[in-house]
Amino acid sequence: MEHVSNQVTLSQAKQEASTIFLAKVFNWMSVGLGITGVVAWFMASSGLAVQLVGSPFFMIILFAELGLVFYLSARINKIQAGTATGIFIGYAGLNGLTLSMIFLAYTNSSIAATFFITAGMFGAMAVYGLVTKRDLSGMGSFLFMGLIGIIIASVVNIFLKSSSLYWAISLIGVFVFVGLTAYDVQKIKNIGEQGIMDQGEESIKKGAIMGALALYLDFINLFLMLLRFFGSSRN
Repeated sequence: MEHVSNQVTLSQAKQEASTIFLAKVFNWMSVGLGITGVVAWFMASSGLAVQLVGSPFFMIILFAELGLVFYLSARINKIQAGTATGIFIGYAGLNGLTLSMIFLAYTNSSIAATFFITAGMFGAMAVYGLVTKRDLSGMGSFLFMGLIGIIIASVVNIFLKSSSLYWAISLIGVFVFVGLTAYDVQKIKNIGEQGIMDQGEESIKKGAIMGALALYLDFINLFLMLLRFFGSSRN
């Protein structure tokens, strides 16, 4: 009986640690989305978005965003938690600058509606990732290949300008990022259960930032894919 009791206690401790870690991840993800949303709205409402899209700085910002994501992913084990947090916040701000262009292309009401649709789908898949007993780790490589395929097809379609390929990419993209949401949430849950809460404040903060970045990217990309279907053009 004592052995069984110890197992139950250990299981409960793992669940509590995972819940605390997940809360930290989702809090930072929310902060990132909030920063992006505020920056994008300010740029659009102030008229600065129009100037930015037509300037060479737009491409510079895009490359800077990619650089920050790659740097954070590659150096997370070597940089301090404060630096990782600063990079994440900086990335969210830069992403707000580039995403301000959607306010120029789509109506505010359709952007808001798509945001709530995205939040609903994201939330449903996050819950699935938390409660399912199925191991989703096998989906990771499949979804990653799908993501690479989307990127390659998107680049090719810059030259082809095929509307059929555009819609196919968008539909596949929705499925890929819906799947990645469940996969990433389960992975973050497992990290919490595997003892990251016992590794010190630095490791906890850095782990939470990396988890937040993954979910932030899932949400933003799912939103952009859905916006292609539900967004109403201003033209």
